[in-house]
Amino acid sequence: MRPVIFHIDVNSAFLSWSAIENLKNGSTVDLRLIPSIIGGDMSRRHGVVLAKSIPAKAYGIKTGEPVINAFRKCPSLVTQAPDHALYEKRSHELMQYLSSVCPDIEQVSIDECYMDYTPIASCYSSPEAAAAQIKDHVRDTLGFTVNIGISDRKVLAKMASDFQKPDRIHTLYSFEIQEKMWKLPVSSLYMCGKSSVDTLHKLEIVTIGDLAKADPEILHYHLKSHGRLLWNYANGVDDSIVEKESPDLKGIGNSITLSTDALTTSDCRRVLLNLADTVAGRLRANNQAAGMVSTEIKYNTFQSISHQRTLKSPVCSADLIYQNACSLFDEIWNGTPVRLLGIRTSKLVSKDEPVQLSLFDYENEKNGNEKREKLDAALFNIRKKYGENSVVRGSFLHAKEEFKKH
Repeated sequence: MRPVIFHIDVNSAFLSWSAIENLKNGSTVDLRLIPSIIGGDMSRRHGVVLAKSIPAKAYGIKTGEPVINAFRKCPSLVTQAPDHALYEKRSHELMQYLSSVCPDIEQVSIDECYMDYTPIASCYSSPEAAAAQIKDHVRDTLGFTVNIGISDRKVLAKMASDFQKPDRIHTLYSFEIQEKMWKLPVSSLYMCGKSSVDTLHKLEIVTIGDLAKADPEILHYHLKSHGRLLWNYANGVDDSIVEKESPDLKGIGNSITLSTDALTTSDCRRVLLNLADTVAGRLRANNQAAGMVSTEIKYNTFQSISHQRTLKSPVCSADLIYQNACSLFDEIWNGTPVRLLGIRTSKLVSKDEPVQLSLFDYENEKNGNEKREKLDAALFNIRKKYGENSVVRGSFLHAKEEFKKH
């Protein structure tokens, strides 16, 4: 039996949280009720719309577009700078409440998470009743609104939460996709960015239903692995589960915000190689090996996505982390310019813990790991003694200094 999954998403999170704070501090204007946006600092390359009010949306203002364009559409637009400390606080309050309702929470961004309803099903008359109680409590107690999508698949729950807003509950079970989802434009499909939409339109694929009925081999030919991912999502195929992170689970990772967007696979792979080196070094410094690797992408549209992979055996080799990170990247990148890349490792164990290998893998795995271990150990010791830049990979020798590390 499939679990029932909620996707809980704050409506215009940054704008809502700023509006509530303004009212709390004596403002008589509610940003949510007028054409308004939360916009960044243009001098720091963040001069884009981070969040918009519903009245601003009526002017055609879109999240991710330059603030200057938004003002062309609505000269009377009210803008406010983001307050990230406030947003972190509000996010923590929300997740703390949701965790008290159900412990099986997977937070995927500052303002959204998945919840596995199954463990608490006996406490409510229906998923819709539980979602209504959660939604109303957030609105009445925390002061902002959320949309909740309900489904038996994570991707469909995500799609459902994007239906009519704000303060709504929508279902999109597998048996409802033809009725509720197939009639929508392909641009509405989760992970279908502008470049993918343009390619699909050239193939005369206009709706999600068209995509679902298309030949997956043709999609793979034009969009590589991302084409098959979109075909799966259009057909409601998604076997991923809500990944609850246990309190004692530790991870080691690193991310990089790019000073200029990465446009090609080779650009992104070079960044991932740099990250893999850093993560491997941190693992070694803590005498840890990782049983899981995840790759994170944030696009220049501020949309984020990450995928993870459980490994056959724990690793702390930069090469193995890099190989898995690249494979995950190839699975999820949709061609949109990339602003941030990250690698995270989890399911950590002591590096000295014995590893069980199959008879077939033993020799190759053992010999390969030993060589990598010796190389990584030598590089680690040199960098530890003489500094991080004392040994540099050849692929970085002529690279520009174009990254700003978190």
